[in-house]
Amino acid sequence: MNGFRRLLAAGLTTFGLMTVMPAVSAAQAPIHFADLNWESGSLITDVLRIIVEKGYGLPTDTLPGTTITLETALANNDIQVIGEEWAGRSPVWVKAEAEGKVASLGDTVKGATEGWWVPEYVIKGDPAKGIKPLAPDLRSVSDLKKYKDVFKDPESPSKGRFLNSPIGWTSEVVNKQKLTAYGLQDDFTNFRSGSGAALDAEISSSIRRGKPVLFYYWSPTPLLGKFKLIQLEEPPFDAEAWKTLTDADNPNPKPTRSLASKLSIGVSTPFQKQYPQIAEFFSKVDFPIDDLNKALAEMSEKHTPPRDAATAFMKAHPDVWQSWLPKDVADKVSADLK
Repeated sequence: MNGFRRLLAAGLTTFGLMTVMPAVSAAQAPIHFADLNWESGSLITDVLRIIVEKGYGLPTDTLPGTTITLETALANNDIQVIGEEWAGRSPVWVKAEAEGKVASLGDTVKGATEGWWVPEYVIKGDPAKGIKPLAPDLRSVSDLKKYKDVFKDPESPSKGRFLNSPIGWTSEVVNKQKLTAYGLQDDFTNFRSGSGAALDAEISSSIRRGKPVLFYYWSPTPLLGKFKLIQLEEPPFDAEAWKTLTDADNPNPKPTRSLASKLSIGVSTPFQKQYPQIAEFFSKVDFPIDDLNKALAEMSEKHTPPRDAATAFMKAHPDVWQSWLPKDVADKVSADLK
């Protein structure tokens, strides 16, 4: 908790200034959104912020942090909104939800998924690029032991390399535990990139060079819109085994695929009570996954800032976001986008 408070100290200094500035009404205080550092999270967050600002006339800002620290902040109402919440996955969220401190609103991206992936050419080859199949019988995580040399770690050549999420993401803990649960901890290096962007860069670079790469990933994402990938099979979902994967300190994690993905908007319960009209809007948010993946791919390829990408998405798909809103609110947003 001390680390979290240090992390957000810069973003919260404005609260200290209130002692020397004229008081503002609660309605004028900015709504704090989580500053999510992956493409879908950042684009969705800015779509929501644009609507809140232009349609409801309320100021917003963002505060940074890891998944776990942001969920902790939401439970304490230090932030009010997490635009892309994979609800029910982390112990922090589960505890806060059980205590009535947070709520997940809507089913924002139907068809979302996550797991372990390899490029299609690793299994099937790519004659057009002169690539032969390197792991033709690779179907499941249980097959990885015999293919560790295919995914050789340049820094530890006796092992394969598994590209995990950045430290601080809930999925990073789950994947670390999965390596042990699948009996792969001695055969594969658990490699963590410094950020979501660094993970993307390493995967994309390997694929463009036709190199084998094993990695954790999810959808909606730019990669799923750009490359042919194959998701490896995992054991059927088991709720008790899942608890051992989300517990970083569990010494005996059990094998299971991840909890079925449901993306929602995470809010603090004080925010939900203070702004019921916005909570109602959040409950209706639904991004078509194919349109979102295409927008994310374009955003990534052109290095478009999230705010600009969100504006472009809204201009291209007015029928999508207008269906979430009362007509008078939608009209205000539409007028601003012209």
